[in-house]
Amino acid sequence: MSVTVSVAELRQRLASDTPPLVLDVRWALGDPHGRDHYADGHIPGAVFVDLDRELAAPPSPEGGRHPLPDIAELQTSARRWGLREGQPVVVHDDLGNTAAARAWWLLRYAGVAHVSLLDGALGAWRSAGLPLESGVPVEPRPGDVVLRAGGLPVTDADGAAELAFSGLLLDARAAERYRGEAEPVDPRAGHIPGAVSAPTGENLAGDGTFLPADELRKRFEEKGATDSTRIGVYCGSGVTAAHQIAALEIAGFEAVLFPGSWSAWSADPDRPAATGPSPS
Repeated sequence: MSVTVSVAELRQRLASDTPPLVLDVRWALGDPHGRDHYADGHIPGAVFVDLDRELAAPPSPEGGRHPLPDIAELQTSARRWGLREGQPVVVHDDLGNTAAARAWWLLRYAGVAHVSLLDGALGAWRSAGLPLESGVPVEPRPGDVVLRAGGLPVTDADGAAELAFSGLLLDARAAERYRGEAEPVDPRAGHIPGAVSAPTGENLAGDGTFLPADELRKRFEEKGATDSTRIGVYCGSGVTAAHQIAALEIAGFEAVLFPGSWSAWSADPDRPAATGPSPS
């Protein structure tokens, strides 16, 4: 299954005999009301997923603000969503999929083979004039999916530090956070020394869909990516970095995620922080 699916493709699949499970990952930094937004209007049949509670373990200085969840707990959540073994999954949010990409990455990490992002997210569904339903649907029939960790690569702080100089480490946060001019949530401002600024928002066109593959490839090549480059990605807490990995995959590159990201790195006083527009 491709990284993205269009609204037209999703409509067709939902009408088939083997419809995908649609997951609504409504989340944004500083906005704890995702479930309320979902209840106000969502794709019919979509299941709400709580990023903070279901797609992350409790925060810690070592793990950051959104550590990877225990695989057994993720499996319990996925079965509660109704996910069946072998069933395709389509995920989306209402923010260009910058949050939903966490579910896309995490389910693939857990061994789910067919996971796609709804290109353009909920905005594309609205723009197509398609209906939304309100309220909270009846709990879906429990699924039977079996999850196993390790389907996608991860690295830790030491690995990220090494990649910054032996490969390519991309910082997916906004440029002002990379430069150290603003830090709204984490212990220190700045970036991992040697990391290259590549804001996640620049992966998207004005309508919230991903840029074409050739444009994304050019973007990452200008950052230093080649077919032989070892690439790592981090962000604030490992959420929008997953969106960057999706964009890299569309462009034809593989990348490793640093789940703890800046929230874990900056909490360790022994880890250096660089500031300004240059990597070092």
